[in-house]
Amino acid sequence: MRFDTVIIGGGLAGLTAGISLQEAGRKTAIVSSGQNAMHFFSGNFESPSADRDRIAALFAAAGVRTNAIDGQMLMPMGTFRDASLTLEDVTVFPDRHVADKALIVNFTGFHDFFSTFIADALEQDGTACRIRFVRLPEMEHLRLSPSEMRSVNIARAMDEHWEKVVADIRILHKDEDLILLPQVFGLKDASVLDKIRTALPARVAFIGTMPPSVPGIRTQMLLKRRFEVLGGTYLMGDEVTSAALHDGIVSSVTTRNLDTVRLFADHFILATGGYFSKGIVTTPTQVHEPLFGLDLDFPENRSAWYRADFFADQPFMNFGVKTDEALHALKDGEPVRNLFAIGSILGNTRKEDFGTAAGLAIRTAFAVVDNIKGENV
Repeated sequence: MRFDTVIIGGGLAGLTAGISLQEAGRKTAIVSSGQNAMHFFSGNFESPSADRDRIAALFAAAGVRTNAIDGQMLMPMGTFRDASLTLEDVTVFPDRHVADKALIVNFTGFHDFFSTFIADALEQDGTACRIRFVRLPEMEHLRLSPSEMRSVNIARAMDEHWEKVVADIRILHKDEDLILLPQVFGLKDASVLDKIRTALPARVAFIGTMPPSVPGIRTQMLLKRRFEVLGGTYLMGDEVTSAALHDGIVSSVTTRNLDTVRLFADHFILATGGYFSKGIVTTPTQVHEPLFGLDLDFPENRSAWYRADFFADQPFMNFGVKTDEALHALKDGEPVRNLFAIGSILGNTRKEDFGTAAGLAIRTAFAVVDNIKGENV
């Protein structure tokens, strides 16, 4: 099978590159092993920089609504993070004093939304908080097993039963000017968010829960659909098992599901992520990139990999694949001329150029797409 580009990894970076290439008329395939970091996505595009409008346009074409507002985003543990471009689900506040009075609503038995932590944090900044719980008969079966009382399981019911939740909240509400709800609405129907905002008598803010992330999963589904509508080939539940690399050029790869059928392409993009998705693998003595054996930026002294303080910034999270200026991956000190690396597999090796987290994923994807398009001009 021949393509213009094969992308290894179907997360945020891979999908952004795939959509952009398909929009440019490039025949593209994405090989995706399954769950990726989008299932943990907070909804905040860190460091979007000058690409903010381009990001928003790509997402809007896929049906993903974003907000370009500078301010503070309230995180699941009650901390705040700077934001300038977020998913539409996310409420961005001008500052940390989010309201004079807030009603925090959770669901009985749902332990992945930390109402008390959020209340404690907000009260330190002058917001008086009340915490109340809603119980729905339709969710009782989920409480039989702690593993079922998770955000995505709740979200599957909320698209149908959100009106009952709203009715209960209207009874609970007193004089609060802000109502905080967990992000468990609109898994498949994002319009539910607007319906809830319209139906309640105060401003509504949806706050993130522990993973999995409902807005992250919905975003991945919409981006995947957009890629396929554009004619892209998305190999779901598959993984690259080997690559033919000779004289600084990748000619083809094989996958587990396709067995002996090779995927040939002019360009390959490595978007396999970091430790979570095993794009980078660590043993007690070594850190390595398992597919191509690429060069990694990390200290040889293992004691420099981590800090004893568990809550400190851990150095190993900065390890990543080395690249040249055009984001060609390096192997044995030399660039692989048609292999690019994007997203979190870079660690913080290109932080100064492309930022971190979701901003890094999208901006490196755009940069590589522009490089590929430029080679064919």
